Amino acid sequence: MPTFNPDNVLLQNAKTGQIPKEQGTLVLKDIISNSVMMQLAQYEEMTKQEKEFQYLAEGVGAYWVGEGEVIRTSKPQWLTAKMVAKKLGVIVPVSREFLKYTLSSFFAEVRPLIAEAFYKKFDEATILNVDNPFTQSLQQAVASSEHIVEGDISGDTFFKLTDFVNDAGFDINAFVSKKQNRSLLRNIVDGYKQKDGTITDPQRLYDRTNNTLDGSPVVDFESNEMKKGELFAGNFNYVRYGIPYNLNYAISEEAQLSSIVDEKGNPINLFERELIAIRATMDVGFMVLKDDAFAKIQPAEVPETPEGA
Repeated sequence: MPTFNPDNVLLQNAKTGQIPKEQGTLVLKDIISNSVMMQLAQYEEMTKQEKEFQYLAEGVGAYWVGEGEVIRTSKPQWLTAKMVAKKLGVIVPVSREFLKYTLSSFFAEVRPLIAEAFYKKFDEATILNVDNPFTQSLQQAVASSEHIVEGDISGDTFFKLTDFVNDAGFDINAFVSKKQNRSLLRNIVDGYKQKDGTITDPQRLYDRTNNTLDGSPVVDFESNEMKKGELFAGNFNYVRYGIPYNLNYAISEEAQLSSIVDEKGNPINLFERELIAIRATMDVGFMVLKDDAFAKIQPAEVPETPEGA
C-alpha cells in the first residue's frame, strides 16, 4: 500500500481526517507562540481528555543546626490537580478552488486563519472568562480572591495590585495588558510622596522600549473584549495548559453557516455562493492552581445617570 503523502493528495479526495502532521505542527506552533496565556502558563503534557498531576504547593525549608544537633526534616507540600480538556472548533469559509489544492498547500494557506481563531478564543476564555468552557479563568481567580483594584492605572493602584499578590506569598512574574494601556503605564512612578501628593525623585517603573513593568514582562492582549485600563498581574507558574490530541478537520460544500452572516445579516449558504468551509477542531486543557497568585486593576464603574436627571 502506498504511503500517504499530503503533497500528492488533493483536498477534494480527503475531506475529513487529521491535519497533516507537518502542517498541524505549524498550526500548533502559531497558536502557542501567539496565545497570551500559552506564552505565560506552564505546559502540562496530556495524552487523554483528563489528567491528574501533582504540583509543589510549598517547598522544603532549611534550618540552622548547632554542633552535634540532629538536622530536622521538612516535608514539601504536594497537591493533586485535575485538568480537563475541552474541544475548541473554528469554521473558515474559502473559495471552491481550494478543492484542487493538495492538502499541504491548502493548510499552508489557511493555517494563519485557523491559528488566529483558536488562540483568540482560548485567550478570551482563559483570561477574561468570555464564553469560557473551563471552570477557571484569570478573571474568576481575581474575583474569587477579591484581588481587584478599582481605579485608573497609577502608582497608587499599581502598588495595591502588587501588594495583593505579594501579601499572599507570591512574586509577580508577568502582566497582561493591551497596547492602549501603554500611555497609562507611564503614570506608574515610585518615590517618596509628600503631604501635598507630589513625589520626590520619581522613577518610572514602565520601560516602553522593552515593554516591562517593574522588571517583569508585559504581554499585550489585543481583544475588543478587554477594556482600556484593565491590567492583570500574577505568578503564571500557577497556571497550566495542555493539548492532548492532534488537530482534526472536515470540509463541507453544502452547509449553511448560521454563525457567519453576509452584509444583510443572512446566514452564508456555501452551495449558493460556490464556497467550501473547513471546520477544524482541537482539544485543550486549562486550569489555575492558585487564585490568590493573581490580581487586577480595572476602571471604576461609572454610575448610570437616571433618565430625566
